[in-house]
Amino acid sequence: MRLEPTNIQQIGNELAIQWNDGQESYLDLQLLRRACPCAACGGEPDVMGNITGTRGRGMNYSDKSFELAGFDFVGGYAVQPRWRDGHSTGIYSFQYLRRLVMPVKST
Repeated sequence: MRLEPTNIQQIGNELAIQWNDGQESYLDLQLLRRACPCAACGGEPDVMGNITGTRGRGMNYSDKSFELAGFDFVGGYAVQPRWRDGHSTGIYSFQYLRRLVMPVKST
């Protein structure tokens, strides 16, 4: 079975995800933003595989940086959050989201 969410909702300052395997995950929005996998936030590999960039260091976050404006699905494998500070280039695969936090509840 391919891992995918059956429901995603913002609840307060968390993103709640119900998965097709019955697990539920709750991701703090600040953690989600700081774990942004885009090249600007996470760095970019060179031809040798070395990551260049800051991985969040030197990022100028504001309160709006951690406010979710919405999100879009990318194909059948990821979501792309839109943050209130205008940032929207991070594409979070379903597997990446699942790894960010351990599931806390089985149904």
